[in-house]
Amino acid sequence: MAQHDYINRQPKTRQSAKNKKNAQVSRRKPFPVFLSIAAVILITGFTYGLWYIKTNADPGQVNQAQMPKTVAKKIDTAPEKPRDPEFLEEIRNHEVKVDVKEIKRNGPYQMQCASLRTYPEAEALKAKMAFAGLIAEIKRTEGSNGVWYRVRLGPYDSKRKAESDKNKLKRIHIIGCAIWGWT
Repeated sequence: MAQHDYINRQPKTRQSAKNKKNAQVSRRKPFPVFLSIAAVILITGFTYGLWYIKTNADPGQVNQAQMPKTVAKKIDTAPEKPRDPEFLEEIRNHEVKVDVKEIKRNGPYQMQCASLRTYPEAEALKAKMAFAGLIAEIKRTEGSNGVWYRVRLGPYDSKRKAESDKNKLKRIHIIGCAIWGWT
C-alpha cells in the first residue's frame, strides 16, 4: 500500500464559486504601463528619425543611390590608368652581365659502402643494394691483416650523383658509405 504524507498535507478548504472568481482575478498580472509607454516613445522617435533623414538628405546622393549600379558606373568617368613606377622602366632597360666560371671536375668518383671479411656477407649487401636499384661490385683485396671484400658503387661522373645514390642507400638503412675519387 502506498504511503501518504499526512503531516505536510493541508486540509481542503471549501470555497464557493464567488471566492474562486475573486481569487483568480487577484492572481492576474497588472497591465505593463511603463513598458507600453517606453515602446510608444521608441516607435515615435524612430519614425521622427526617418522623416528627418528623408527631408534633409542631399538630392544628388539620393538619386545616385537609387540608380542601378551599372548605370552609375557608366556615368562616372573612367579612372586614369596608373603609371608604372620609374624603377620598372630602369629594370626593363637594364642589362645584366654575369661572369661564367668553369667548374673544375676532379674526375670520376666511387662510393665504398663496406669492407667485409667473408664473401657471402659481401654478396648479401650487394643483393640489398640491388633491391634499391643500384649495381654494386665486390672487389677482393689482400692486405697485411688478411683478405677483405670491398662493396663499391661507381664510377660517377659527378659527386652530386654519388650523393644521390648515398641518400637512396640511407633510406634502406645502409649507412656509412664513403665517396672517394676513382683510383
